[in-house]
Amino acid sequence: MARIGLYGLGVMGANLALNIADSGFDVAVSNRSQDAIDRFADMAAAQGLAGRVVAQPDLAALVGALDQPRSVIVMVAASAVDAVIADLAPLLSQGDTIIDAGNANFHDTRRREGAMRERGLHFIGMGVSGGEEGARHGPSIMVGGAKASYAPIRDIIEAISAKYQGQPCAAHLGPDGAGHFVKTVHNGIEYADMQIIAEVYGLLRDGAGWPPARIGQLFERWNKGPLQSYLIEITGKVLQATDPATGGPVVDVIVDAAGQKGTGRWTVIEALSLGQSASSIEAAVAARSWSALRRARAHGQELFGAIEPGDIPGEEALEQALLAAKVIAYSQGFSLLQAASDEYGWSLDLARCAEIWRAGCIIRSALLDDMANAVRDGLPEGQLIFAPSFGDAMQTGARALRSVVSGAALKGLPVPAFSGALAFFDTMRQARGSANLIQAQRDFFGAHGFVRLDDARRDQHGPWGQG
Repeated sequence: MARIGLYGLGVMGANLALNIADSGFDVAVSNRSQDAIDRFADMAAAQGLAGRVVAQPDLAALVGALDQPRSVIVMVAASAVDAVIADLAPLLSQGDTIIDAGNANFHDTRRREGAMRERGLHFIGMGVSGGEEGARHGPSIMVGGAKASYAPIRDIIEAISAKYQGQPCAAHLGPDGAGHFVKTVHNGIEYADMQIIAEVYGLLRDGAGWPPARIGQLFERWNKGPLQSYLIEITGKVLQATDPATGGPVVDVIVDAAGQKGTGRWTVIEALSLGQSASSIEAAVAARSWSALRRARAHGQELFGAIEPGDIPGEEALEQALLAAKVIAYSQGFSLLQAASDEYGWSLDLARCAEIWRAGCIIRSALLDDMANAVRDGLPEGQLIFAPSFGDAMQTGARALRSVVSGAALKGLPVPAFSGALAFFDTMRQARGSANLIQAQRDFFGAHGFVRLDDARRDQHGPWGQG
């Protein structure tokens, strides 16, 4: 009998199952198609793990191969989760657990958790980050659900997770949809991080006329300093890679239209619904949408002319701006996590979120240890950018950000994520903004009322109708 089951043997599911087996746990697996089951069995045998794997032809057989209480990981596309649960739940008994380890919308996770609870079943929404490599050798794992639901599988989840200085990058973060929400925000930050990196690449390529390999060497150097991270590391490698077919840079033969699976959009939607605005993430999502408009962009270039290479801010300014924009993206992400935690009663430990992102996941970075410590010390006004440990980086970085954004604007180079980050920073350093005029306008046309600086009563009105 197997300790845990896994249904869905796509790339992520297969590698997670191999990870479980390799970590010393027997795992029963199944899939909708027999071909995938057979391929997985061959993979397990080739890696010497056949003795830990129980391949089954269908869900009923998978459930029958599990020790009680039974736990089944579902690793399928978000659109198929409800159908799999509908087939799986009747096969289970009270006290058994369903674990959705895909990229699910946390609202769906909250709904599913409630429905399974009514049937006497446990339901866990588990965010898994790290891609194929992470799933096989140690991802960052964000768990949501009742503590009692997590307890029986905690040893497995911690064993298969990435480790940072020996500590598992896995944690129970809160009830119902907490884990999937944290994974969603993680992906939103990932969007912003990737976009600001791409904007630096664009500035150097189109503004300074640098070839990809030279840009890659710069990222390689940056990865040895404060910007050290997985995304900076792979950017250096990607930009220096050669295409076997053409002999030129691989990046030059890739269509400039970026895909997205929805988690970035979900982050933006939830930010707005919670009264937050993650401007760096919003810009990154928008930039991916604009990237799909290739014909329109080509037409725009014909109408308005191409960009001519010229002087742009130097390497040091770009590095400082990139660091500052990265901190701002995380600051906005943490603010969103806190807002959701307050709204849904999750009691999220933001420092723990940062800690489990230190290894295994796509946004793993040398900065996360400092961020976790800053959160534990208490963020002034709830803002990471105000943390004393980031004060110097933000002071220096803000000047660099201003230089990069203004220089790019004068040359006609698009830097939406850098611009969004700078707009947020400048707003947060202005004690008195311009929203007083907006409140006056709202009161004028809709009698919405306002609060006076010298009188804290709400719903006061202006003298708009007094001739």
